[in-house]
Amino acid sequence: MCGFAGFLGGQAFEQADATLQRMADAITHRGPDAYGGWHHADAGIALAHRRLSILELSAAGAQPMASSCGRYVIAFNGEIYNHLDLRTALEGVGARNTWRGHSDTETLLAGFSAWGIQATVERCIGMFAFAVWDKAQRVLTLARDRLGEKPLYYGWQGQGHQASFLFGSDLAALKAHPAFAADIDRNALCLLMRHNAIAAPHSIYQGIHKLPPGHLLTVSLARRDPVLAPYWSLPTVAERGVAQPFAGTDVQAVDALEDLLKDVVRQQMVADVPLGAFLSGGIDSSTVVALMQAQSSRPVKTFTIGFDEEGYNEAVHAKAVARHLGTDHTELYVTPQQALDVIPKLPGLYSEPFSDSSQIPTFLVSQLARQQVTVSLSGDAGDELFAGYNRYIQGHNRWGTVNRIPRPLRRHAASVFTSVSPNGWNALLGPIQPMLPHRLRMANMGEKLHKVAGVLASRSVEELYLGLVTHWEPNDLVLGSQEPLTHLRGKPLPLTGLNDVQRMMALDAITYLPDDILVKVDRAAMGVSLETRVPFLDHRVVEFAWALPQHMKLRDGVGKWVLRQVLYRYVPKALIERPKMGFGVPIDSWLRGPLRDWAEDLLDESKLRQQGFFNPAPIRQKWAQHLSGQRNWQYHLWDVLMFQAWLDAQG
Repeated sequence: MCGFAGFLGGQAFEQADATLQRMADAITHRGPDAYGGWHHADAGIALAHRRLSILELSAAGAQPMASSCGRYVIAFNGEIYNHLDLRTALEGVGARNTWRGHSDTETLLAGFSAWGIQATVERCIGMFAFAVWDKAQRVLTLARDRLGEKPLYYGWQGQGHQASFLFGSDLAALKAHPAFAADIDRNALCLLMRHNAIAAPHSIYQGIHKLPPGHLLTVSLARRDPVLAPYWSLPTVAERGVAQPFAGTDVQAVDALEDLLKDVVRQQMVADVPLGAFLSGGIDSSTVVALMQAQSSRPVKTFTIGFDEEGYNEAVHAKAVARHLGTDHTELYVTPQQALDVIPKLPGLYSEPFSDSSQIPTFLVSQLARQQVTVSLSGDAGDELFAGYNRYIQGHNRWGTVNRIPRPLRRHAASVFTSVSPNGWNALLGPIQPMLPHRLRMANMGEKLHKVAGVLASRSVEELYLGLVTHWEPNDLVLGSQEPLTHLRGKPLPLTGLNDVQRMMALDAITYLPDDILVKVDRAAMGVSLETRVPFLDHRVVEFAWALPQHMKLRDGVGKWVLRQVLYRYVPKALIERPKMGFGVPIDSWLRGPLRDWAEDLLDESKLRQQGFFNPAPIRQKWAQHLSGQRNWQYHLWDVLMFQAWLDAQG
């Protein structure tokens, strides 16, 4: 796990070494162990690399690295989990006895020489982003892993033939190049306000893009328009899986999933540095840890954080799972002040504005883990693959019924839901929660009722889904903007053959997972130089999950059925069964308390008017309603606050 940056063309080659150093210094946190730079002025290419040593700790793993044939030079970020298998295959085509070390980067280069870049990437199992220069063709290729675990930004900056094509793991590196313009893209700001994250291919800066997951990009000084080409497609995987479903029995499905996950976890436990896992006590992380411990000769190091605030603490459940599995467990109960102290760090951790408030506990658990390990496995993506989110269950059980109710009646029901504050609903419904079946129990019921109220008038399940994942309607909020069309709004994917639930799952895996969840985890962990690995995002698991019939995921109103059956072979059901809880912090009460002065400064009406990005009226209205306790607008306000804090940090 590392960070890289570089540039193609432009005038910076007169001071190429200094420019590369500045770009790399801006992302030292992604790779604190070593710096490497390489440039070729005649060809107009320069690469910089920051190394976090995980495999091959010696100088044989240093980057940028050249292939043994001399044709390719690469700057690589990530892990290729099957690289030893690739080496065996390469030795069969003449690569025997040419290895300088045992890094996966060297394996990649040998594959490029033997098979070509795309054919090699298609053979890889892993998470990665890289830039490789082909000396023979004078072409730069960028690549990003199939599901988008690793980030990669790119874009032309400057004018005409003096422009530079910039690329790298983090916007901070691109900003260190003298050609970087830093012009804020108001249209991308709309995406942040709607979804609390900026969706690929957009970034907060004009002219700078994110490479979509599963894509290669090629560009050269002779052909300056980047050419993007997919080498793997989740929509295709989803359509194929639904059309050609797994034909075995329930038991065979559970057996097959367990065997596959055990193999994936085994591969991801390979490292030359200390390794552990995040453990929340939920289904996903508990499954990963259980399979790690089953294949480890010593207790696996596990980490969790807890909060004393009711409704935000899963540490007690994690501790029970850890005790049962026999892990070496570390927990930290975080005080409100420790969590609040993270907030000033957020603009630097997330080099573009990002407003999923679970970024705070994610940073804290990463910080805790980094005190003992350099690599940590996580349980992310279980919800998207195995139907874990409540919206899937609601879509499956309720949309058909709701759709038969006339829309005027649905609008009336929505007004009833919103006539009582979320806290009021929680107070009313809290006492009866223990009497409800497990599948009907929900944390923060009031918030969910208000969310449902906002989508009751939907005309289709797609419109319902968009409503569930929307914060602001941004066109009247962000001044001088036009919200870009996305797969969720205006550019729908065919997703042929998928039913309503499957469409929601696919859209989450294509949008919410890479644009929000994986951004949150990567930036928080790399902010403390911790590598995270996500076993559920091995593409073999993704492809297998999509081939499982829906009834093996969603059964009797409960999601993740098949994954639960795997987990119950290792952990008693009683330790796992409880209402689903998000990984969050009490932003709502903090905004009325210790964060009130900070927020008031950022939301000052005159300041908003002077900056000119937002219409202040709806923001000030929601701020007043939130402070009075009339409504809980924490998510909407956090979107604006994170942009405002980021903007202030730009200087």
